[in-house]
Amino acid sequence: MDLDDLLQHYFGSADIATLDEPALERACERIAIDFGTARDGGRRFALWALLHALGSAPDPATAFKDPAERKAAEDYAWAAERIGRD
Repeated sequence: MDLDDLLQHYFGSADIATLDEPALERACERIAIDFGTARDGGRRFALWALLHALGSAPDPATAFKDPAERKAAEDYAWAAERIGRD
């Protein structure tokens, strides 16, 4: 998955900093719906990571039934939080 493609698809722009709050909320709703219906593990993880970056991701324990995917999401969330603090 290419991040710019995801941003363009869901937000209509690769520069989400230019969007207002209602546009961000609508895009997050669309991403959440697609996350909930996606079957491909890689796509689900990419959508979850995008939601996480936007502060809208479900907890990995409820988002991923597969233990390996759940662990990957927990590790990602831990690393992202650590980077955000530094």
